Amino acid sequence: MSSSLPKLFLRKKISDRVVSGHPWIFANELGDHDGSAQPGDIIDLHSYNGSFVGRGYYNPASQIRVRLLTRKADEPIDASFFKRKIQDAWNYRQRLGYVENCRLIFGEADSLPALIIDKFGNYFVLQTLALGIDRWKAEIVAAIQEIFSPSGIYERNDVPVRELEGMAQQKGFLSAPFDTNIIIHENGLRFHVDLENGQKTDYFLDQQDNRKAIEKVVNGAEVLGAFTYTGTFEIHAAHYGAKSVLGLDISEQAVAQANRNAQLNQVQDRCHFEALNAFDMLKQWTREGRQYDVVMLDPPAFTKSREHIQKAVSGYKEINLRGIKLIRPGGFLISSSCTNLVPPHLFLETLSAAAKDARRTLRQVSFQTQSADHPILWNVPSTQYLKFVIAQVL
Repeated sequence: MSSSLPKLFLRKKISDRVVSGHPWIFANELGDHDGSAQPGDIIDLHSYNGSFVGRGYYNPASQIRVRLLTRKADEPIDASFFKRKIQDAWNYRQRLGYVENCRLIFGEADSLPALIIDKFGNYFVLQTLALGIDRWKAEIVAAIQEIFSPSGIYERNDVPVRELEGMAQQKGFLSAPFDTNIIIHENGLRFHVDLENGQKTDYFLDQQDNRKAIEKVVNGAEVLGAFTYTGTFEIHAAHYGAKSVLGLDISEQAVAQANRNAQLNQVQDRCHFEALNAFDMLKQWTREGRQYDVVMLDPPAFTKSREHIQKAVSGYKEINLRGIKLIRPGGFLISSSCTNLVPPHLFLETLSAAAKDARRTLRQVSFQTQSADHPILWNVPSTQYLKFVIAQVL
């Protein structure tokens, strides 16, 4: 099938990343063009010698000039394309058992770059993080409505990355208005989720398998959780038989919601949350000689730029050093990192260095990444970002 779309051509020397199937094309990888492409338009990408490479959307205002949607020359980009991709993604999640709550679309890993769709029961939260995908928002919403007949769809495009694409931040209803404070179910527990005002989409679905993984090590334990957000790990710990659970987060709003979640699950007698600076308290309590059976650390990403990787590593080392010192011999460290610029080997090396400085030994119980509704493409390294470790502290 011949295409009348504008054509862009790759330079002769391009990175192996493009050859091996990565969907991003940077400005310095593009050469000639044939036809006029406007920001957000669908274009055809060809190699320097004219062979078809793929079809995707274009934005001259972005460092990522082209994001490919397909490498099939006979696959048009239209409303049926987006419906098919969303249906394929849903089939995959259902096959793996992610039915009630899941990341339905995980951007590049589902061949829909810069699109995020989270499913909470029958409510959906959408993020279109690049101009080219934002242009298809109406078709994407129509596809969700056709496949799911949802109770509501909400847009959480109040994120700074959109400004890099020349778009404004915004949020609001993409369906008839509904109460954006909902309750979801996970692992036999219930959680309040604030779709409108919570961080990102207000619930970190990528940790749902990891929350289940703590069951054996928290039973009967005194547990400290730091950077708890709305308390999901801590409430799981109480549910799995922890003797006592204290959660810390700097956000008073998050702590209020965490305490509501504890009450919702009737564990408030053993699990409570305080609005405190976790960095400061870990340091202070180490000096005071406090001890716990389990310390859980789930900090936010410490960097989003390569220039600050070393700073991020130092931050991870510092909080894990403090956490390890608070653990009784034979207890457990549960530690996460969601910084995709810190690869798994570097995170493990950082934990090892923290243990060495604390004069303790770590014995790995489990190493996991994000749940499988956030699938990983080996040729797109940014799709693997979460590191989750359970280790015994000797």
